[in-house]
Amino acid sequence: MLELKAELAKTPNGATAVNCCGANPGMVSWFVKQALLNVAADCGIKAGDPQSREDWAKLAQKVGVKGIHIAERDTQRAVTPKPMGTFVNTWSVEGFVSEGLQPAELGWGTHEKTLPPEGKRHTFGPDCAIYLMRPGAGTRVRSWCPTPGAQHGFLVTHNESISIADFLTVREGNKVVYRPTCHYAYRPADDAVLSLDEMAGCQWQQQKKSHILEENEIVDGIDELGVLLYGHAKNAYWYGSQLSIEETRRIAPYQNATGLQVTSAVLAGMVWALENPTRGVVEADEVDYKRCLEVQRPYLGPVVGKYTDWTPLKDRGVLFPEDIDTDDPWQFKNIIVR
Repeated sequence: MLELKAELAKTPNGATAVNCCGANPGMVSWFVKQALLNVAADCGIKAGDPQSREDWAKLAQKVGVKGIHIAERDTQRAVTPKPMGTFVNTWSVEGFVSEGLQPAELGWGTHEKTLPPEGKRHTFGPDCAIYLMRPGAGTRVRSWCPTPGAQHGFLVTHNESISIADFLTVREGNKVVYRPTCHYAYRPADDAVLSLDEMAGCQWQQQKKSHILEENEIVDGIDELGVLLYGHAKNAYWYGSQLSIEETRRIAPYQNATGLQVTSAVLAGMVWALENPTRGVVEADEVDYKRCLEVQRPYLGPVVGKYTDWTPLKDRGVLFPEDIDTDDPWQFKNIIVR
């Protein structure tokens, strides 16, 4: 897609195509920009009116963001418990299994001291990401969301983990002087967690049956999807959507909360594309975040920003001694669950 984008850029005023535009990837890139502005304001940093890629990258560097988690917690519960031998999820089972079985992949920040033991670099591209020799569905990371607080999420490969890290890269000539670490930290619905555990026990062979929870099967719960910006002067800041199944039923019947977060982001991308029909191939990081969030906000339930004093070192070493970096809590070695 990036090769096609570069090729089509040689011909100006090409038809607009918004690449990878859903809740994530997509909406979360718009959340990152708003969260950056919020943290800058609260830290007394003059952000101005960032427009270009370079503007946003320099702002992230100025704010001191070491990394970004796409931090999500899905608490939607079904009226019927998950049956054995069935993979149950609140969205595409095939999509989740596909991305979950790929190697865990993440944007790799300039503050990181060493690659993880199983970490590998790509042999192509801008060298803004690494991957681990283990599946994302079998890789857990420490993260934080407002409702549960500290949690373990899955580091599943996602486009935004790499596109955001690349978008927020500051270069001096050919040298990269700043880039945040960025990755998914996803704790899906309980039924999906049980489904993954069952699947892992069978050497990652998928169950013969799959089922997506429909709106009428869900008792309660929310999909809390946002971005956690960490390492700055105020420690960590989560900004995102807390969309409940009850609110979803009110605004868009027959969808669950996860589905509405995705489809409303698709709608926002379509509106922006119709209003900007000659922009060629663009990624979600490059579109007008204000306009897209303006379209999407009515469908997202409460959109909130929360600061936290949590770090991945909090309460560590209570049970057993661990190999941790106490000088910098936000090293990836402190975040990954071994």
